[in-house]
Amino acid sequence: MKPSQALVPHRGLAFWLVTMAACIGVLATVALGRWQLSRAAQKESLTTEMSARASEAPLAGAELAALLMPGIAAPAVAANLYRQVHLRGRWLAEKTVFLDNRQMSAKQGFFVFTPLQLEGGARPVVLVQRGWAPRNFEQRTQLPSVDTSTELVDVSGHLAGSPAQTYSLGSDQSDSGFKRIRQNLTLSAFRAETGLPLSDLTLVQQGPDAGGLSRQWTPVSNGIEKHYGYAFQWFALCALILGLYVWFQLVRPCRRA
Repeated sequence: MKPSQALVPHRGLAFWLVTMAACIGVLATVALGRWQLSRAAQKESLTTEMSARASEAPLAGAELAALLMPGIAAPAVAANLYRQVHLRGRWLAEKTVFLDNRQMSAKQGFFVFTPLQLEGGARPVVLVQRGWAPRNFEQRTQLPSVDTSTELVDVSGHLAGSPAQTYSLGSDQSDSGFKRIRQNLTLSAFRAETGLPLSDLTLVQQGPDAGGLSRQWTPVSNGIEKHYGYAFQWFALCALILGLYVWFQLVRPCRRA
């Protein structure tokens, strides 16, 4: 055996199996990290677009009236999210719903939704996310006090889709009548339940806290930081796989030789 050959460790089947596994691991983690970065870029673009919509002039007139009619196409809904609007109508207080397990300022409570019957004949009804109210944890069936005018009201805010869903163990439908406290609410189910001509867009009311409701809405981030965190984890795992492979399969055998 030549002296130079004695310095090169023998490469058996185990070495090549480990090499193949390491290559697969590195390629997979790099691909997953790049995918998370692409998701972050998509959401950054969406956030920028939403901010631009929010800064546009409020929708009004015939354009707004057509947009709020039930049955509009899903692309039209998506294209107008976060547009500012001013609505005038009457609250349908008897159809107010309290969505449970919602947070504001790190406190648990309800998001309060009330349908708003728009002013004028043959007008649709817009479901308004009016604000957040605290919950009585000692008497869990007690509803918070919320002031609701019976007169015509002016409501300002931005357009949104269906309320965000949370994990629920049971059904929000009730055989004993209208259920005020719920975990989730979908527009299609609420439309069928109440018979109201609900718009496919909802309104998130903005303005100062009033009537027992807080409106300190959290700015939309779309979870961008989460994707950057996941990307870092995948790239760190890739570096760990590569480092362990180099140490145990290349450096350490050569040092022993």
